[in-house]
Amino acid sequence: MNVPPRRLRSDLPFFGGLTAFSGSYALLILALLLGLLAYTNPGSFRAALGNPYIRYSIRLSLVSCTITALLSLWIAVPTGYLFSRHRFPGKTLLDTLLDVPIVLPPLVVGLGLLILFTTPTGQTLDALCMRFFGSHVTFAVPAVLLAQFTVACAFAVRTMRATFDEIPARYEQVALTLGCTQSQAFWRVVIPQARGGMLVAACIAWARALGEFGPILVFAGATRGHTEVLSTSVFLELSIGNIEAAASVSMLMVGSAIIILALVRICGARLRPDLGTGR
Repeated sequence: MNVPPRRLRSDLPFFGGLTAFSGSYALLILALLLGLLAYTNPGSFRAALGNPYIRYSIRLSLVSCTITALLSLWIAVPTGYLFSRHRFPGKTLLDTLLDVPIVLPPLVVGLGLLILFTTPTGQTLDALCMRFFGSHVTFAVPAVLLAQFTVACAFAVRTMRATFDEIPARYEQVALTLGCTQSQAFWRVVIPQARGGMLVAACIAWARALGEFGPILVFAGATRGHTEVLSTSVFLELSIGNIEAAASVSMLMVGSAIIILALVRICGARLRPDLGTGR
């Protein structure tokens, strides 16, 4: 259909405004990345990677983020399914409660965890961790995991709920009429269709855990070679004025974030065709 030239002319200011607003924010992000690149070079990367403390923080970040992503998925799948498919008393209150880690200031999350482990319940959990894993929780590696998990899991839950909302309940109803139990319908019908969303949820939890700083700083500390992850490495390098090393570690995190975002985009694109065909 041909659009009258007058109408096209009248829409130009509108589309120009949209482009200006979105473009200004994109330029801000680009300038931020270029600013980090200005303080990095191959020599600074080699120096950062040659630092044993930074190598330790890379290893701990990779391990802790992966464990956090798996634990988050373990909680997010049943929780997201429960909220997507069922009604129960207190659902709205519980739904709000699960969003609290997303909106709370990070330092408050860390402070809450720290206070929790001063209570009798927390001290019991700390004693159990010491007995079975040989480490206390606070200001140790378990604190890093718990701080990351507390925040990252909330994002995974939201992602899985949206995933299950996209899957028509009719597929389960058909499976039930064919003799499946609710459990069998869940594992054989729903989960295969939710695999893309599960991967997206795991990627988002991994990326959120990688960028976590406030709760880790308060609850686990920033002890070099002990509880140091990439985010705290940036803080520690800045605290001694080593901007080049801080920028190099930051660029490592940016590269990891870009890879994760690419995976999320790819998995999200593959998720919708599966839902549409019912495969």
